[in-house]
Amino acid sequence: MKFSEMLYKRPDIEAFINEVNKITEKVKNAKTYQEQLSAHKEFTALSEKFNTMGTIAHIRNTMNTEDSFYDKEKDFFDENSPLVENASAEFYRAFVSSSYRKELEQKLGKLLFENAELELKAIDPVIILDLQEENRLVSEYIKLIASAQLDLDGKKLNLSQLRLYMESPDRELRKSAYQKRTEFFEENKEKLDDIYDKLVRVRTNMAKKLGFINYVELGYIRMGRNCYGPKEVSAFREQVKKYMVPLSLKLNEKQRERLGLKKLTFIDSQLYFKEGNPKPEGTPEEIFKAGQKMYDELSKETSEFFRFMLDNELLDCLSRKGKASGGYMTYIPDYKSPFIFANFNGTSGDIDVLTHEAGHALNGYLAKDIEVSEYRTATMETCEVHSMSMEFFTMPWMEMFFGDKVEEYKYMHLASAISFIPYGCAVDEFQHEVYMNPYMTPDQRKAVWKRIENEYQPYLDYEDDSFFGKGGRWQAQTHIYSSPFYYIDYCLAQTCALQFRNLMSEDYKAAWEKYLDFSKKAGTMTFTELLKSSGLRSPMEGGCIKDVCTGTEKAIEEIKI
Repeated sequence: MKFSEMLYKRPDIEAFINEVNKITEKVKNAKTYQEQLSAHKEFTALSEKFNTMGTIAHIRNTMNTEDSFYDKEKDFFDENSPLVENASAEFYRAFVSSSYRKELEQKLGKLLFENAELELKAIDPVIILDLQEENRLVSEYIKLIASAQLDLDGKKLNLSQLRLYMESPDRELRKSAYQKRTEFFEENKEKLDDIYDKLVRVRTNMAKKLGFINYVELGYIRMGRNCYGPKEVSAFREQVKKYMVPLSLKLNEKQRERLGLKKLTFIDSQLYFKEGNPKPEGTPEEIFKAGQKMYDELSKETSEFFRFMLDNELLDCLSRKGKASGGYMTYIPDYKSPFIFANFNGTSGDIDVLTHEAGHALNGYLAKDIEVSEYRTATMETCEVHSMSMEFFTMPWMEMFFGDKVEEYKYMHLASAISFIPYGCAVDEFQHEVYMNPYMTPDQRKAVWKRIENEYQPYLDYEDDSFFGKGGRWQAQTHIYSSPFYYIDYCLAQTCALQFRNLMSEDYKAAWEKYLDFSKKAGTMTFTELLKSSGLRSPMEGGCIKDVCTGTEKAIEEIKI
């Protein structure tokens, strides 16, 4: 069904909760495990109907944050989702406590129960008001960022549209674009600090109410981390400091030489070539047409998937006034439909959307018929492997988008992957510091960011920037506000994607089959089990980053630019 034809109706929360409670009682009073399996099926159908309405409302709200109807619906879900989560938790609490658990595990798998037990540690009626407040604050931040209307080049630009000018080969225009961004953040500095102060406070309060020392442990549980913890992540970050930071420094110096600058500053960081970064050729319509050809040729699975997306209006990629910034893929359960949301801005990032978000969406499409609904979605770092790896698997078709600049695009894409991982690790280490020391002042947080940022990106020079130069860069990173501890998932996934890239260089077809197998398994295994089953090393394993850097540096040197 076309997205425009999908009907939205606000769910009746009281009726939903009453129905969940009835199903929960069926589980508790069941005389056989078959009765409990039937109850689980009822619960799945009911939950998917609710989630479908919530997802449609979310998409339409982000498509136009100025639409008052869906703005109110967003507020409705912000307020009521914690109540729904609590009722659902009671169902799972009864389900995992079943005296027939052994039989249920044989039918549904042990991982469902292990994941449910983990998630139950993070849910309790005592934190419902805190969850509602957290939702409200995150929405306030997203709306604030989406409100940016910046005057440049005779146009009104939002932050996504500004990106095109931040990559301009004209250094003065580039500087003006960065200055406009700074002015917006400087103007909203107090609001940004206030929102984050309140978020840290409310998350810390939730953790303490649930019996945790601080939010770090609770944050890992909420991210669904079921096979590693802060210790393993810290070891990964140390590998990045030891091997990837030196490589990124080397690439940064080469970038300075290519640009012909005596000194590279932060306004040059997004520009890889003196004459300008490679940009996609053609209109958005032509880009989508080329995308269809690419996915038709890649495999029968990708051909079927991408045609389904186009035929059903499941891509909203053009930037416009009032549209939320950023990009995402989400899934509409009742229609078994992935949806891609993005903001095209005329940069190479538009093609990255066509590959990255499509990697997410392909997984949603491939996993839609997994019988047990809880396994259709993997943990976040696994999902990011789907997307980041697709960026590399589509490289043979990039000439369709970049023409004679294709080698430059390949270089930029690979080099930026290396420079990204240290930044992502900085974001992660910063959040650990914040939530282990939740009562820091805004200035103290910014000092912590500056220290950590210097460890991972020591080459950054902010000139005299009054906001980003004073430790404010993290406040432009939506995930820090909306999804604590998510960002490291990109780093872990990028490391895995680079492994897939190295496998591709040896045997593309075999690597693609491994990738398809990895994606089809979705959430049926833990992250580390999935990697092992696909012949990939865990990024947290000693020596993994060193080997990835060696292979990637070799690949970069082989690109002819």
